[in-house]
Amino acid sequence: MKTLDIGETVLAFDDRGAGRVLLLVHGFPLDHTMWRQQIDYFSTFCRVIAPDLRGFGSSGPPAGSDTQPAAMHTYADDLSQLLNRLEIREPIVYCGLSMGGYIGWQFWQRYAERVAGLVACDTRAIADAPPAAAGRETLARRVLVEGTECVAEAMLPKLFDPEMTARHPQAVAETRAAIDRASRGGVAAALRGMAIRPDATDLLRDIRVPALVVVGEHDVISPVAEMRGIAERIPEADFVEIPAAGHMSPLENPVAFNAALEKFLRQRLK
Repeated sequence: MKTLDIGETVLAFDDRGAGRVLLLVHGFPLDHTMWRQQIDYFSTFCRVIAPDLRGFGSSGPPAGSDTQPAAMHTYADDLSQLLNRLEIREPIVYCGLSMGGYIGWQFWQRYAERVAGLVACDTRAIADAPPAAAGRETLARRVLVEGTECVAEAMLPKLFDPEMTARHPQAVAETRAAIDRASRGGVAAALRGMAIRPDATDLLRDIRVPALVVVGEHDVISPVAEMRGIAERIPEADFVEIPAAGHMSPLENPVAFNAALEKFLRQRLK
């Protein structure tokens, strides 16, 4: 892992390979290790950059007090600053899962000139409804008092296809460890940031680069029908449903996920 001071915080990141830049942005409440099978695979023909977002993994804490949300555009700004510090000027392929997808909409809106292709994995475009936003606030308060264990208990049953839990307990255990590594303040700030994130539905039709929308067939957080609707709104989007996977499709079925992403990179982004 490398680290760079980007101003408000220090970001830790994996940086491997050479060629077209593939930026892998993890979901909540995880870190870059969720992409380990993609980092190994794609770094053979791409330059893969996989950061830990502020407050997660080995990166520095979020700015401000424990009551301050980390807006999705703040994470997008962090990523742009990271690319600046790495002196990457050419457009990159942005690939984000779940919260990484929320950040991706903001990255496109603020830094469209930096994007050659956009990959949205197991994510949503709609904003939180009031009950969901209230639930995030309740969980944020619990995290600050109790630690991240309550988040793991709430999230893990939703992240994986139940059969995956039985077949690959090590992957589930590693995901639990990533949640445990996250800072209380980072998790709470992200929860509050997701609760206030803007609705990106109208933005989808403005995405004028090749896009790939990927979803696990058993995803209960970002259902297949909702993800297909996202793909239908993006003018140049391909849609791929990953079999035998839930919300963590890159981790649950890496062979199918990697094949879909490689096809996109080689055929749509020549």
